[in-house]
Amino acid sequence: MRYDYKVVPAPERGLKARGVKSAEARFAFALEQVMNDLAGEGWEYQRAETLPSEERQGLSGKQVVYRNLLVFRRAREDEVEAYEPRLLDPPKEIPVLDAARVARADRTPVMTRDAKTRDEKAGDEKPGNEKPGDEEPGDATTDDTSTDEKDPAGAPATTPRDA
Repeated sequence: MRYDYKVVPAPERGLKARGVKSAEARFAFALEQVMNDLAGEGWEYQRAETLPSEERQGLSGKQVVYRNLLVFRRAREDEVEAYEPRLLDPPKEIPVLDAARVARADRTPVMTRDAKTRDEKAGDEKPGNEKPGDEEPGDATTDDTSTDEKDPAGAPATTPRDA
């Protein structure tokens, strides 16, 4: 949307009106009149600004004077007529969610990042990764013919296979 802007000087003095007695009320009434007049022409009030203005003083001198301004805007007429609101397109489905739905439909478990990390940490417990001494009783990896007894000198006892 494009706008036209209008900047007008803020009133410096209040306006007299019936029932408006104090200086502040007269100033507010003057400001209200400016704003309502421009609003009747289609201008929307935006903000008040205080900006510096460099002015001549005497023949060759310059001075900075601060001016109070009121800023208004309105939509360009050609833009208003051309403006046609439209509905947004519905959101497209997210592929990750679609994969999760398919996996749930197939009853195939979906491996999440947390599950992968947990499996990597528990990798020592998978079959084939046993450590010595982890064998269970009756395990096929134990050999009943060997003995683990040591002689008093600390050397392992000989087994019939070693002889």
